[in-house]
Amino acid sequence: MENKAVILGNNYYIGLSVIRSLGVHGIHTVAIDYSEKDTYGTKSKYCSETLIAPHYKEEKRQFIDFLINYAKQQTEPPVLIPCHDNYVEIIDEYLHELKKYYLLLDIEQGLYTKAMDKGSLYDLAKDFQVLVPESLSVDDENLLEKVDTMIKYPCIVKPTDSPAFVAKFRRKIFKVHNQEQLLDAINQAKEANLEVIVQRIIPGFDDHMYTFDAYLNNDSKVVHWVTCQKQRQFPINFGASVYTGQKYVPELYDIGAKFLEGIGFKGFVEIEFKKDAETGQYYLIELNVRTTNFNSLLYKIGMNFPYILYRELTGNPLPPSAIKHDTNTYFWYAYEDFLAIKDYLKTKQLTLGQVIRSLFAKKAYAIWDWKDPKPGLVFAKMIWKKAMKKLKR
Repeated sequence: MENKAVILGNNYYIGLSVIRSLGVHGIHTVAIDYSEKDTYGTKSKYCSETLIAPHYKEEKRQFIDFLINYAKQQTEPPVLIPCHDNYVEIIDEYLHELKKYYLLLDIEQGLYTKAMDKGSLYDLAKDFQVLVPESLSVDDENLLEKVDTMIKYPCIVKPTDSPAFVAKFRRKIFKVHNQEQLLDAINQAKEANLEVIVQRIIPGFDDHMYTFDAYLNNDSKVVHWVTCQKQRQFPINFGASVYTGQKYVPELYDIGAKFLEGIGFKGFVEIEFKKDAETGQYYLIELNVRTTNFNSLLYKIGMNFPYILYRELTGNPLPPSAIKHDTNTYFWYAYEDFLAIKDYLKTKQLTLGQVIRSLFAKKAYAIWDWKDPKPGLVFAKMIWKKAMKKLKR
């Protein structure tokens, strides 16, 4: 019997892309969620098995026991793949226990969590001379004076723990334009018991956002990599990718590989950079330590990261690879991109002509796949129902 792939979190297109990336190779995929609601990823023809587990946060111990009990019933240890930051955190917390029953990389416990926390990540980056945006702790002496002189307005109030912040405020940051807004944002975070930092905005439109997507093997060596350039995000300017193209940028390898190998990282990781429009320097913004939003793009251009991980963990690693040319292929999450386009046009950051031209490019869709249409149809029905509820209100 082969090793199954256990995929955590399938109510978003990341989980769906992982199911497809492995399923096309005939791997038995197991979708685990805490609820059946909106889990359109499980409707894929490549999903072999669906299970409902206790809630990873509300019933943490029961969730871990559920995973362990499932693995004990298998003839071969399964590969465990988290598709959301919260699942990464709990795997990291129970790493030693889960490694007895699942195939997981031999990474230092706590490193995933440290890399996801903006405060500790920026400290690590500075150790390796990687540029990060100028930031201040909200407990800094003379904070307001330092913001006026060092950071300047507008600036952002950014969480150190993004998943908790997004869950509370349904946004990634607070953008503030003056002292009153700054103090209000800090107070909101304090009331929610969330740690935040004040950070300078690196100049440049959303197409100055780049990514270095890489896989590091068990020896912490970058063996597979590709670089991409964002074009549009939602919410605009400080959101998630909705339209992103593969773009070969060798400088990102020079910065990213040295840093990731230096901290002993293993597995898939994505570094988000922003290129300063005034200086041309690349600033590290954050790390994603689970499969990325535009995994369907990476798969389409020949970089199947979930399968790369699976092959290494099951003892048959793929030969090293990198995409060192432009494929002119773009990831597209149409639903949120149309919402983003409306705001880009409203704020005159894009013209209608620029938007229309972009829609004719070669695409990798977030959800739709002609060979596997059911998840897309289920998603469309879900959105239709939500729209009807709004109209009735």
